[in-house]
Amino acid sequence: MEAPNVNTLWGRIVADELAKSGVRSAVLAPGSRSTPLTIAFAEHPDIETFSQLDERSAAFFALGRAKQTGRPTPLVCTSGTAGANFHPAVIEAHQSRIPMVVLTADRPTELQHSGANQTIDQERLYGDAVRHNRTLPEPEAAARKLRSLRTALSRAVGTATGTEPGPVHLDVPFRKPLEPTAGPGAAPEGVPSGKLPEGFAESEPLAVSGRDGPFVERTDGRATLSKGDRRRLVEAIEDADSGLIVTGPTDQPAPARDALLALARASGFPVLADPLSGHRFGAHVEEAPICGGYDSYLPAIEETPDVVIRFGASPTSKPLRHYLRDAEARQFLVDPAGGWREATFTATDLVVADETRLATELASSLDREAGAYTDRVRDAERSYWELVAGDEPEEGAVLADVAELAPDPATLFVSNSMLIRNFDRFGQPRGANLAVLGNRGASGIDGITSTALGAGSATDDPLVLVTGDLAYYHDMNGLLAVSRCGVDATIVCINNDGGGIFHVLPIEEHETFEEWFRTPHGLEFEHSADLYDLEFARVTDRETFRDRYAESVASDGTQVIEMVTDSERSHDDRRALQERVVESI
Repeated sequence: MEAPNVNTLWGRIVADELAKSGVRSAVLAPGSRSTPLTIAFAEHPDIETFSQLDERSAAFFALGRAKQTGRPTPLVCTSGTAGANFHPAVIEAHQSRIPMVVLTADRPTELQHSGANQTIDQERLYGDAVRHNRTLPEPEAAARKLRSLRTALSRAVGTATGTEPGPVHLDVPFRKPLEPTAGPGAAPEGVPSGKLPEGFAESEPLAVSGRDGPFVERTDGRATLSKGDRRRLVEAIEDADSGLIVTGPTDQPAPARDALLALARASGFPVLADPLSGHRFGAHVEEAPICGGYDSYLPAIEETPDVVIRFGASPTSKPLRHYLRDAEARQFLVDPAGGWREATFTATDLVVADETRLATELASSLDREAGAYTDRVRDAERSYWELVAGDEPEEGAVLADVAELAPDPATLFVSNSMLIRNFDRFGQPRGANLAVLGNRGASGIDGITSTALGAGSATDDPLVLVTGDLAYYHDMNGLLAVSRCGVDATIVCINNDGGGIFHVLPIEEHETFEEWFRTPHGLEFEHSADLYDLEFARVTDRETFRDRYAESVASDGTQVIEMVTDSERSHDDRRALQERVVESI
């Protein structure tokens, strides 16, 4: 690996080692201090690069790719506040366990605390929201330093993709010159061995060229239970008169679908599948007792299970969380990283084990018949979908149609607030291969568009984004990725002119509600479609929406379908339907 100066060599080794560690894409935000990294990534033959002008959008775009692929898409930015704009996406990656590698270029150490331009303290920039952080050594053509660099990079990818995936931050200081120039002045002033010694690459091949694969191979074992502990779980399940399996949000199905199917069959337990669990949609739905309407009908079921087996993060559904809170059941939280993701603090057991392996082992030891409780839940599930079909409230109907009419396969990205709640309640389980994603780690509405477009950039399947007017407004910058990064999408924007979710809170009755909480904005989003050269349609009724949506998902390019709704009426209808469901079931 030849290079005209040490900064160029440093940047090329960064890109090379990350590629050898499995990185296949990177998102680059423009800036001067990051020049050695930007050029190295842009020129690497095995790394696909995406250019994003807005750092916040760039970070969420990388987050979306990682959600789709399970591998990090490194982020690169210049020094100063650029890296601070990554912070919201870093928090989401931390909270939702998404692999991420952040590379912030920095100025040399002596410029800290001097008032130098575009210089801030970037050490521990993201606090405890990263799995690991460190400042890399300043570039130098020294074999030991280069081996250290490769070790740090391969370990960063290993940590980001470990048992508890998440973000890793590497701060990368550079001195001038930053460009890949040779000759007088090309060596950074004051750096030992700044100019590459003649024959250095040949004399130090391990440091310069690395190994065939990662410089450090990381092997993560899978947490498993002893025979005695596994027997204890089996006995608890066998002794129970009734039981339940709950699969919470996770971007990659956990346990794997075949393992979940085996466990459901062997235990006789129904499965309440969060829409973001990877289990509500797919071919296995035709063979397993997968339930999706529980958010509405659980308050009508007085019976409670004796045992609950829980996978993934805390469920989206508040009625389900309360149902589990109030059940006098033995609840097993299964988490391979030993994390506690249950905020009612009523679960009884934390099982630190690989979800797929545990489900498979339990299934091989169980042979229970489905009991009266399972029959009750399955009857409620069937009755619920018969009752609500065609009678969903205005905004819920949009989510129901999105799920029903989505092509097979497809990626659906659903925004937060009422949208994911309505999708949870009205997104009926279906045998189609739908990857449903969302940002439920911190549950913010910033970066929704960018995360969705990032996820869409990592697959050839059609992409559907369902967003609200405020989330659309928050991330309009992200729409530039449609043309700049070559992503096609169907964007469904439910516009109820403000914060509709506040209608479900007690503040709705307060005199400050309209101005300070619902906050109507009166924006016309058609102008944003003109700005980013997107097709646009505004609809106000369900039949027209279904037609436009079906046309869009079958078409090339990107279309924005704005569904104008009345949030107050939609919430009133939602409440009324809920009362009918509870009374009927």
